[in-house]
Amino acid sequence: MYPMTGRSASFGRDSIVAIQLALEELSSDPDAPRLRVIVDDSRSKASFAVRMAEDFIQNDEANILCGMVSSGVGMAVSRLAKQRKIIMVGTDHASSRASLEEGHRYYFRVSSDTWYSHAAGARYLAELQEKNGWQKLAFLGPDYEYGRVAWRDLRQALNQNGTRYEVTGTYWPKLYEPDYSLYIQSLLESPPDVLVVSLWGGDFIAFLEQARTTQLFSHMRVANFDAGGDYETLVSLKDDPPEGLILSARHHVNWPETEQNRRFVTRFHELSGRYPSYSAQGAYAGMLAIARAIRIAGDATDTDAMIEALEGLEIPLPKDPEGYVSYIDPDTHQIVQAQAIGTPVANDQYPPARVMLGNWVVYDAESLKPSPALVKKRRGEPGG
Repeated sequence: MYPMTGRSASFGRDSIVAIQLALEELSSDPDAPRLRVIVDDSRSKASFAVRMAEDFIQNDEANILCGMVSSGVGMAVSRLAKQRKIIMVGTDHASSRASLEEGHRYYFRVSSDTWYSHAAGARYLAELQEKNGWQKLAFLGPDYEYGRVAWRDLRQALNQNGTRYEVTGTYWPKLYEPDYSLYIQSLLESPPDVLVVSLWGGDFIAFLEQARTTQLFSHMRVANFDAGGDYETLVSLKDDPPEGLILSARHHVNWPETEQNRRFVTRFHELSGRYPSYSAQGAYAGMLAIARAIRIAGDATDTDAMIEALEGLEIPLPKDPEGYVSYIDPDTHQIVQAQAIGTPVANDQYPPARVMLGNWVVYDAESLKPSPALVKKRRGEPGG
C-alpha cells in the first residue's frame, strides 16, 4: 500500500520501481522464492487503507501486508494486522510508536524510524552546541502521529545526552499545509538558535521555498534529521541552498560510497530515468526481507515460522556502510541501521540535482538503539 496521488505520490512511485528492482534481483536467484506483489493507492488515508488491507486479506488471500508512507496509515494498518494475525512489513512510515508503544509480534519495520533519526540528530546538536554554544531550540512538524512522535523522540534523545536547551516554540501545521507564512512570521518574532523541522516530501520543499523569501535562514540553523536530505528536496535547492541547512534521510544517493549502494542507485536510474527517494530503499528492503524470511521459514503461510525468521534477520542493504549488515532487532522488530547527517555541497553527479549532502557525520547503528530501559518505559513495562 503506497500513495499514488497527492503530494506524497512520488514516494509511492519510487517504491514501486524499487519493488521491481528487488523482484528482478530475486528472479536471477534460483533459490529465491517467487513473490506475487499487488500494489494499490492508499490515498494517505487511514480508514481507506484499512479497508484496502481487508480486501487484500479476504479477496487476494495476502500472506503479508507491506509498505505505507504516512505514519497515520501505517499505525492503523498495523492494528488490523495484529487483530487479523497477519505479518506487516513497514517500509517507510516512521513513527517509533509503531514498534515501541504499539509494537506487536506481527509488525516489522525495515527503514529507520523517528527514534533512530532523532537520536542521531540529538548527538549532532550536542556536538554543535560544543562548537557554537546554541541554547534556543524550536520545532516545527506536521500535526499528526509522525510529527508529534518525532518531537518526543528528539526531546528524549537530547535529555539522555544531558543537552541543556530552551524551547522557544513548537509549531504544528497540518499535513499538506499549503501556506507556512504564519509559522515563519512567528519564528522570526521569537527566533531560536536552531529550528528542527520534521516536515517531509512536498511539505518540506514548500516550507523551504516560502522561508527563502524571508530572513529566516540568517537568524537560525534549520535541521531536518529524518526526511530533509531526500533526493527530491536536494533537487529543489538548485545550486543555491539556504545557508546553514543540516539534513539527513533514511537513505542517501551518494552515501555510503559502497558498491552495493552504487549498484542500487544506478539500476534504479536505468529503470526509471530518475534517482531514488529514500522511500525506494525501504520498499527494496521490504521485498528482500520477505524473500529471505520465506526461504528460512520454508512457507509464507506459516506465520509463526515467518516471525521467527524475521526476528534478528540480517539483510545487506544499500544503506549499510562497508563492513556492516542491517538486521531486525528481535525485541522491537525495528531495523538497526547507521545514520549519516550532512550539509548541502555543490555536486552535479546526479542531475538534475546541483547539490548533494556532504561534510558527513556518521553515527554507528548500535549506538543509536533505544536502551532496554527506554523500550520498557515506552511500553509501560515494569522496570522502565
